[in-house]
Amino acid sequence: MKAGIVGLPNVGKSTLFNSLSNAKAQSANFPFCTIEPNVGVVNVPDKRLLKLESLVNPERVIPATVEIVDIAGLVKGASKGEGLGNQFLGNIRETDAILHVLRCFDDDNVVHVDGKIDPINDKETIDLELQLKDLETVEKKLEKVKRAAKTGQKEAQKELAVLEQLKKGLEEGTSVRAINIDKDDREAFVKPLQFITDKPVMYVCNVDEKSAVNGNAYVEKVKASVKDENAEILVLAVGIEADIAELEDFEERQLFLEDIGLEEAGVAKLIRSAYKLLNQQTYFTAGEKEVRAWTVKVGATAPEAAGVIHTDFQKGFIRAEVIKYNDFVTLGSEAKVREAGKLSVEGKEYIVQDGDIMNFRFNV
Repeated sequence: MKAGIVGLPNVGKSTLFNSLSNAKAQSANFPFCTIEPNVGVVNVPDKRLLKLESLVNPERVIPATVEIVDIAGLVKGASKGEGLGNQFLGNIRETDAILHVLRCFDDDNVVHVDGKIDPINDKETIDLELQLKDLETVEKKLEKVKRAAKTGQKEAQKELAVLEQLKKGLEEGTSVRAINIDKDDREAFVKPLQFITDKPVMYVCNVDEKSAVNGNAYVEKVKASVKDENAEILVLAVGIEADIAELEDFEERQLFLEDIGLEEAGVAKLIRSAYKLLNQQTYFTAGEKEVRAWTVKVGATAPEAAGVIHTDFQKGFIRAEVIKYNDFVTLGSEAKVREAGKLSVEGKEYIVQDGDIMNFRFNV
């Protein structure tokens, strides 16, 4: 699963990427510094994994990960190929969620591509380009569906109504994710078209150090602007996060954070939020050789969770032995959980819950 970092040139995307990932993207004070997308695989911070490690004492610990993509800055006219538009839009289409960075700080030393600081205008610039690209997709599909609808095909007529609703919404400046469409129709007619503005989005308000805890007037404007969207907002002092990421000593990091009034690095919150944005959850396997966090979609069944480890596990699935995380931590070991009768045996219909500790029985 990929989350793409997007925004206008020079808003702090590559600096954020560097804070998130060990991969070091070039970062400079001029537009189009990032041309090819940088990709980093980032560990998902999870205190439960540390607790399991202390109880099981395994040979190794493997966390869940999220793939973060730093995509080239977009400018007005991108939907028509301006700047790096076509490349940008191709890269963003391949991601599963969007981390939209908005500049919410004043600094005369960092140029703005439009010459003024206005995060709402910045947001609308990118929204418009993405909506125009989605409008192209709708119009192409409409041509085909109209022909089928004229022959009396009921399914085509139903699809035509949905597409016309999408077209109207996009022309009015509404992103696909915010257009009110019936759940079944969205699944049948909207999802297959992979609209860019249908992807889940988080707005990352890049602020200065003094605004890292409580935000500022720019952030309040962003909150008001996106209140009707199905979107999340995170306030982050990206420059400070980059400084924190450079510190290798854990205690030094904590002291730095305390000095600016934060309990943990903002990038840790961002990674967890991106994981949630991607509709992901974690289950664990815990043994002497390895304690590991595995990633599955929210709503996954036990066989689907088994398939994340190996496709043979899913094909030959017999049952899953499930321990709730809190029971494991309270009782201290798998053996004690079994003794207490807290281990459940689940079949193919079981829906995995976040934090489940699982062991699969299978036969191929």
